[in-house]
Amino acid sequence: MANDSILPHRELGGLSVSTVGLGCMSLSGVYGEADDAASENLIRYAIDHGVNHLDSSDMYGWGHNEEVIGRAIKGRRDKVVLATKFGQTQRPGQSNGVSGRPEYVQQACEASLKRLNEDVIDLYYQHRVDPSVPVEETVGAMKRLVEQGKVRFLGMSEAAPDRIRRAHAVHPIAAVQTEYSLLYRTEAEETRETTRALGIGFVAYAPLGRGFLTGAIKTFDDVDGRRAAHPRFQKANFDQNRALVAHIEDIAREKNCTPAQLTIAWLLARGGDVTAIPGTRYPARLDENLGALKVNLSAEDVARIDAAVPKGAAAGTRYPAGGMGGVYI
Repeated sequence: MANDSILPHRELGGLSVSTVGLGCMSLSGVYGEADDAASENLIRYAIDHGVNHLDSSDMYGWGHNEEVIGRAIKGRRDKVVLATKFGQTQRPGQSNGVSGRPEYVQQACEASLKRLNEDVIDLYYQHRVDPSVPVEETVGAMKRLVEQGKVRFLGMSEAAPDRIRRAHAVHPIAAVQTEYSLLYRTEAEETRETTRALGIGFVAYAPLGRGFLTGAIKTFDDVDGRRAAHPRFQKANFDQNRALVAHIEDIAREKNCTPAQLTIAWLLARGGDVTAIPGTRYPARLDENLGALKVNLSAEDVARIDAAVPKGAAAGTRYPAGGMGGVYI
């Protein structure tokens, strides 16, 4: 059985995490029905194979995800950097709400700890910015969680550079996460200019383009479930994006790796500040993702991949219109 010494680690503002972690959202039925027992086994499998970075949110299954993780890490807590998020609120029949009110921050953290059955969260993110509450007030409440011993490090998700700087002035921010992949990288790379300057780690979520960059989605008929709501998969955009993926498949064949491995390796080659949290429900896919760590890319390889999928070449926005209003603000 493997242990965490076999996987390289990178720093997130003082936290040492496996360079490839596990995004756990899909374990709560987002991309198809998930089986809790299988999900718990997957998490344990990941830990046993060196993955120590688990990323969740109170919004994933509205608490379900944290409960699954809490059961899975029992007896393994010392091998895990446990990350979760707050800030999105449930509004049945409508799009999600958002809250960064200080009193809500406290309530959300205590609810997450209860679901996780843990005393402390290693990395606690504001999942979505609440533009109606000054970020100084939200992060001030998050800072109090650190002082209370309920949280160790703080993070921000989908915050624009100015808000990151303001947050960091209140309390050091260890990590910022934003969608970052070959398909969507403009906002992430603008954010990284700020995070690198401040010594903040960068966590790339959806590094495989929500599955598009794995090469598994070959025709429009392969699009189902939640993916169908995302502009990148819709009829008007599909063919253009699929053609970009085909370029990655060609290069992956030459490098004797899978498109997913090439994509993750490219991302990690962007700089030592970047870690990735691809999600999956399957051990075989987890093995494939970790295999990216064995793909060596020269500077020429990276430049060629950049040229194959130029920045801004993807058709369609990162989220549907409603979701776009809540990111990079």
